[in-house]
Amino acid sequence: MPATAVERSDLWARAFAALYDPLLWVGERAGMGARRRDLLGCARGRTVELGSGTGLNLGYYPDGLDELILTEPEGAMRARLARRLRRSRCRARVLDASAEQLPFADETVDTVVSTLVLCTVEDPDPVLREIERVLRPRGQLLFLEHVRSQSPRLAHWQDRLAGPWRRFAEGCHCNRATLELIRACGLELEDVQETSWRGMPPIVRPLITGVATKSNI
Repeated sequence: MPATAVERSDLWARAFAALYDPLLWVGERAGMGARRRDLLGCARGRTVELGSGTGLNLGYYPDGLDELILTEPEGAMRARLARRLRRSRCRARVLDASAEQLPFADETVDTVVSTLVLCTVEDPDPVLREIERVLRPRGQLLFLEHVRSQSPRLAHWQDRLAGPWRRFAEGCHCNRATLELIRACGLELEDVQETSWRGMPPIVRPLITGVATKSNI
């Protein structure tokens, strides 16, 4: 990883990358790690992960994938991802690529993985269009995202704290209704589960996890 890639990250981006794993430590052990394992066990074929961050998913991918590509546009995160990959037994390659502009031809990917990514992008619609574009017919999106609460009280606090949280968490929108966005993008939702991210601040506890499939047409 060239040092210039990290240097292009601003000071808070570098600090947030360093803090990311410790901040999620309790939540990972309180159930998020198990959810990652259950979800990523469904990956197959040529698999592309969006916004891989520091690489918390690496230990959960199954053996026998045709290819695993980890995309991460933030230099400080990408440096930590590359280091974790070198220490792991996982065979993958890391790309500097944003979810809005994936460097893959149409219908060339079997599985796209999005874990805590659709909350962070500025506009999820172009990302979902890119996912639909690169997926082969019957290709799948595996997603694990925190979402807007169905509780009016908690949703109110998500709205109140959305601005400060977005600045702290490098663009994360804690009040985004991600399930509705996936439903509207044309992919067919399968096996969606609603759960809670225990051990984390209430405004990011509501979770959805599931599979969305591209049609054969």
